[in-house]
Amino acid sequence: MICVSIAERTAEGCIKALEGLELAEIRMDAMEPSELSAANIRRIFSLPLRLIATCRPGIRDDEHRRNALLNAIESGAAYVDIEVESEDAFKSAIAAKAREKGCKVIVSYHNYKKTPPSEELRQIAEWCFQSDADIAKIACMANSEKDNARLLGLLDLGRPLIVIGMGDMGRLTRVVAPLLGGVFTYASELSGKETAPGQMDKARLEKLMEDLKGL
Repeated sequence: MICVSIAERTAEGCIKALEGLELAEIRMDAMEPSELSAANIRRIFSLPLRLIATCRPGIRDDEHRRNALLNAIESGAAYVDIEVESEDAFKSAIAAKAREKGCKVIVSYHNYKKTPPSEELRQIAEWCFQSDADIAKIACMANSEKDNARLLGLLDLGRPLIVIGMGDMGRLTRVVAPLLGGVFTYASELSGKETAPGQMDKARLEKLMEDLKGL
């Protein structure tokens, strides 16, 4: 299954981008601070869609990120994504609210420079599950074919996983991981709307996946 990652600056932009989709990630960290009100979050996440609430660290402090994620969960988010490196108290508060509301918890790890060795990747995945994850997401920069192989090898753990090789080299993982047991993969709405290195647009990714299925 393909999740479309949406990083619009306004609530109206997010709502428009969601038209015709079933599963999407809302990158609230991309929204203008004035747009990230409880009312706007409710407008987005009360839509009858499967939405992932994500608010990456950066320009917003933990208190604003926590409030945005909690509001999204309260409003009906199907999933919430929290970074495994976050403070334990931050992760616990989000996970507790998610459990209360029947929202699935994605605990994610991102490495924008490299793909760690296999044993380290497995330890990271375990760290995610120990952090109350229903689904662990491991996204690493792929610099070689072996990096892709190590990432895809995580699917052999038999746990709910999303694995992504970032960058041009890692595009293969975006196509094949969900066909090998990954929970889902990510795409942009359109070319030019990418939210991560190596991400493809939904139409292209769908075609590649369908071609592989037909082999």
